[in-house]
Amino acid sequence: MSKPARETSTVQVHLRGQWHAAATVQALGSDRCRLEYLPEYVFGVDDPVPIASGLPLELEPDRFVDGPIGPEVDRQASAFLYDLVPQAEGRKYLLQRLGLQDAENLVLPLVMAGAFNPIGCLRFGSALRFFDEEAQHDLAATATAGFSAEEVLSHTEKFLNHLSAHAMLASGTTGVQGVSPKYLLSTDEEGRWFPDMALPDDRARAHWLLKLPRGNSSADRTVLRNEAAYLRLAAACGLRMTSAPQVHGEALFVRRFDRLLVEGRLHRVHQESLASVCDLRGFGLAKSQQTLLRGLRSMVSDPLKETIEFMLRDVLNLAMRNTDNHARNTAVQRLPDGMVQLTPIFDFAPMFLDPEVIPRTCHWQAGDGKVQRVWTEIVEGLEVDEIERDAIAAALHRFAPMVAALPEMAKDCGVEVQVIEACRKTIDAQAQQLDALAGLVPRGECSKG
Repeated sequence: MSKPARETSTVQVHLRGQWHAAATVQALGSDRCRLEYLPEYVFGVDDPVPIASGLPLELEPDRFVDGPIGPEVDRQASAFLYDLVPQAEGRKYLLQRLGLQDAENLVLPLVMAGAFNPIGCLRFGSALRFFDEEAQHDLAATATAGFSAEEVLSHTEKFLNHLSAHAMLASGTTGVQGVSPKYLLSTDEEGRWFPDMALPDDRARAHWLLKLPRGNSSADRTVLRNEAAYLRLAAACGLRMTSAPQVHGEALFVRRFDRLLVEGRLHRVHQESLASVCDLRGFGLAKSQQTLLRGLRSMVSDPLKETIEFMLRDVLNLAMRNTDNHARNTAVQRLPDGMVQLTPIFDFAPMFLDPEVIPRTCHWQAGDGKVQRVWTEIVEGLEVDEIERDAIAAALHRFAPMVAALPEMAKDCGVEVQVIEACRKTIDAQAQQLDALAGLVPRGECSKG
């Protein structure tokens, strides 16, 4: 089979309910490319937006790096492309269909073939052609009449067989990253369920992510069962959440937040990881939380509000021992009204139980690189003005009683007893540290809501 990763592909962006050809990407190698905006997008579309941070609306948004004889154009694959690189089963599917041996630098071939339905508001024209060619050989992938809620939620053999045979195409999951098996599903006006790519936009009424355990061990199943409860706990703590997740058997159903219906019109919401925002090209790169926070603050509409949200999420990660905090597990979104903020929380689970021993990747670090584990030191070292520092300290201090109450709150949200007990020490440590922030809080700030 000929490789469908075209030498040049068009990047399309979904803006105000419509697709627009925005830029071209010319592959210069497996992880090198030239990117140029299209004049008809920059000058012909009302209020165009950049396709990613770090790529301003200039016809050639080139950056320069130091070369052997002076500055030269940086042709390494743009950071946003790594958000679109397929992983797990989607990656295996594409490698097999493209006849490629896996390698870490296979950015352009996999994106150009696999980014036909990724998370967010972008897609590649070459990937759409690849999808159409593949679908011709698998007509059943997009010909389904849908499944009833009972068939989906009870995982009938018919539904599971369809996902097993056609999921990479029909559900569009080549664009979903992570190790756990994941499927994108949509429901129509009659409540019937479809693999995402099998349902046209004008018929879709809700969009879902179906997530299965990472592996076959009992610990994998425990992590997945408790992920829904963890997400409910985050919402109970006042953190930004989408609608309540659902667990049916060993499957987690989460309502997608990169798809919004506004007055019956589907909007694909721009989503970009903090790894992309901070220009981190690659996977598993360890960066300080301060680096990620700096990138976040440069993008969002309300830096103080999002700083507090970012830090409260990390308190919960530490308290509830969610160790999987790499830079692609936090993302920003641009809403239809132009507001840029952190997405609702995702991938929040008791990852300390994972059999593969998932380590915490991103730490708070002092200027000399030493890991910081005390919130008073972290807050004092933040690159913010004193007014913001006072507000951040006050918000964290007010969070202390809620953290102290996490065992009971977690129980009410459905977290299993053995998981809660395994987190008691870290919960207590976080509550004590937040309470100690009283010394940084100006008088009168502690009681403010």
